[in-house]
Amino acid sequence: MTTSQPAAPILVIIRGNSGTGRTTVAREVQRRYGRGCALLEQDHLRRIVLREHDSSKISPVAPAFIAATAANLLRLGYHVVLEGIMYRDRYSEALAQLIDTHSGTSSVFYLHAPFDETARRHQNRADTVTFTAQQMREWYVQRDVLGVGGERIIDETSSLEQTITTILHTSGLAAAPPATPCPTYCPRCAAPSGGTG
Repeated sequence: MTTSQPAAPILVIIRGNSGTGRTTVAREVQRRYGRGCALLEQDHLRRIVLREHDSSKISPVAPAFIAATAANLLRLGYHVVLEGIMYRDRYSEALAQLIDTHSGTSSVFYLHAPFDETARRHQNRADTVTFTAQQMREWYVQRDVLGVGGERIIDETSSLEQTITTILHTSGLAAAPPATPCPTYCPRCAAPSGGTG
């Protein structure tokens, strides 16, 4: 009798300037996938967990920490959606190493919108933000792509639904089964209520 090994987990990296919708997209990709997919948000890990400024004037810990966290989750069987601005000049080395050492599929997406569009979207945000459009202008980097093989640029003409669908299907997440204990072996997940909570 042969037992098949589950496919290696999928790594999805979603980058882009503030106001491109990447956090909304990443959260919805994870929600639609369900249990077995971890969401790593650069802002949470850098600002909340590490309390570290994102500056080219220091040698930040965040890039290595975020990449190591993603790598550990992948080793544990989780599909990973990693999102953030993650400037190329500070994150390219850590992200390239993460992609190179991951044995499964890695998909990199860059959400692009001109600055004026990101500022317009900023005005319409439903959540409370603690920064201004002027700060966004200071952070804005035109087409800050990583330059890794297969990187896909999704521009501002793609609707939220189109972007989510593109990422789910192009990355393979839409058809990938979970390999983590929850939901694979979890009695709560197998319960008729679907294991909410």
